[in-house]
Amino acid sequence: MNITLVKLTPQYRRQLNDMMEQWLSAEQDFSPYAIRRNDYRDFDYYLEHLETKQEQDGRVPDSTYFCLDLDRNIFVGAVNIRHYLNENLLFSGGHIGDGIRPSERRKGYATAMIRLALEECREMGIHRVLMTCDKDNIGSAKSIVKNGGILENEIVNEDGVTEHPDKLKFGGMIRRERI
Repeated sequence: MNITLVKLTPQYRRQLNDMMEQWLSAEQDFSPYAIRRNDYRDFDYYLEHLETKQEQDGRVPDSTYFCLDLDRNIFVGAVNIRHYLNENLLFSGGHIGDGIRPSERRKGYATAMIRLALEECREMGIHRVLMTCDKDNIGSAKSIVKNGGILENEIVNEDGVTEHPDKLKFGGMIRRERI
């Protein structure tokens, strides 16, 4: 597997279009949200608004990277790294949102992409990384665990139902449980 994380530039417009067309034809609600927040077909606007530069409307500054398969010159997925966490991200979202396009799942890309995203986090000075995944998303949980993540807690509502995703962490972030 020969992959790297790249920032979106005009040179990758074709790769973006190809990935997004496939993804959106298969599902509308996928992660990372940052890559579907705006219409990718308006490329200039999309590129300008892909990342949050200042905290606004409950969103924190973030960086978005696309996972480029260098051998095939295609985007296989994307990651969005939040530079710090607010209260909402502590319960749902964490530092890294990631996703692999449908045709490339179950091939090991998610595990490799998370490894690269963790390197980016370290370069940004983020040494304790929180990732979340839905309780039934076994593939995502496995990718996180393969990169050293451990189950930290599950958020349970007042009726005893797990309503928020499992929390998996890297490093020593301490979280309180909401019960």
